[in-house]
Amino acid sequence: MTDILALIPARGGSKGIPRKNIRSFAGYPLIAWSIAAAKQSALVTRVIVSTDDEEIAAVAREWGAETPFLRPAEFAQDNSTDLPVFEHALKWLAEVEAYHPEVVVQLRPTSPIRPLTMVDDAIRILLNHEDADCVRGVVPAAQNPFKMWRFNGEGKPLDPLLEVPGIVEPYNAPRQILPPVYWQTGHIDTIRSSTILNKKSLTGDVVYPLLIDSKYTVDIDTLSDWSKYEALVYSGLEMVSPGQPRRAMPETIKMLICDFDGVVTDNLVSTDQDGRESVTASRSDSMHIKTLREKGIEVMILSSEPNPVVMARAKKMGVEAMHGIGLQDKGRVMREVLAQKNIKAENVVYLGNDLNDLPCFEIAGWSVAVADAYPEVIRAADFVLTKAGGHGAIRELCELILKTVVPT
Repeated sequence: MTDILALIPARGGSKGIPRKNIRSFAGYPLIAWSIAAAKQSALVTRVIVSTDDEEIAAVAREWGAETPFLRPAEFAQDNSTDLPVFEHALKWLAEVEAYHPEVVVQLRPTSPIRPLTMVDDAIRILLNHEDADCVRGVVPAAQNPFKMWRFNGEGKPLDPLLEVPGIVEPYNAPRQILPPVYWQTGHIDTIRSSTILNKKSLTGDVVYPLLIDSKYTVDIDTLSDWSKYEALVYSGLEMVSPGQPRRAMPETIKMLICDFDGVVTDNLVSTDQDGRESVTASRSDSMHIKTLREKGIEVMILSSEPNPVVMARAKKMGVEAMHGIGLQDKGRVMREVLAQKNIKAENVVYLGNDLNDLPCFEIAGWSVAVADAYPEVIRAADFVLTKAGGHGAIRELCELILKTVVPT
């Protein structure tokens, strides 16, 4: 059996997004996505994270990777290149453990969204081509370099970046007649160890492509990238995940069930000197309830909160409600409601925010969390809204349903 090492570089000193490698991305530490890609591979035999940071190392171990060494600080600077990181890892493993993998797979944490078979596909391409030094993931380039220019300074002429044999002025030519070009992504590099150690390169001379669908093109550099690509995770795109695969919104929806505290409300409560409680909700959450009902979608509040404010707010919103349900009983009650109404669970959307909503998540055909839900709930959700509870989350979900689904 070929020894194939997945090596995930994750230094601790990121400045663009501080602590980004362990920051939560769609409910999981960013590094967990790359670890999952390696561990779910049928061909990878070992998974190691190379880091200079004890906290990152601890998180990596929690998600199933090894951290047998800490990377020396000189290989973890802002301007550090990848080659010394890989040379250090291979030399350490050879000297300390007498471990000599034939193939090294690089999985960068900043490209977390990967097709299900991508890692094994790249490994097989390398193993099936004896002349290959490396396999690199590539996608069709969004910008054509034949239409690019070298800038020589203001007041000086531009120079074409590239020439194309047989095509005069390629920068004026139709894109369709120009050579196809591809951009290397950070998803994966599969490299022979001999290329790293003997040729002092992460690519060598012969580089084969792994063509990746452009919809997986992800490279997280900024916080705006972060939120944009989290939305891609919740889009239903089939991908490797540290948790269970997320389901797409059902084609037919018959019922929307919402929790109360932290969903209808902002999860805060005000208490006066006499012990009377009041909560805060968003008027806008009632905006589309009537439209949903007209399209055959029932809306209901299911709450553990015993306070009559639940029924008062439900009446104001024009929806049915049940409250005072035991914390451990929400799942059972939800099943009873669906049986009484003769509605299949697969046609139900459930919106929640806290741990007692998880049994309902397991029943519903599509589970949705508000933006400020607890981490365990975000991990379990099929979709996470951009709005927090009590701040328009229900309206956001209603609009998403009305835009996407036409009930039968």
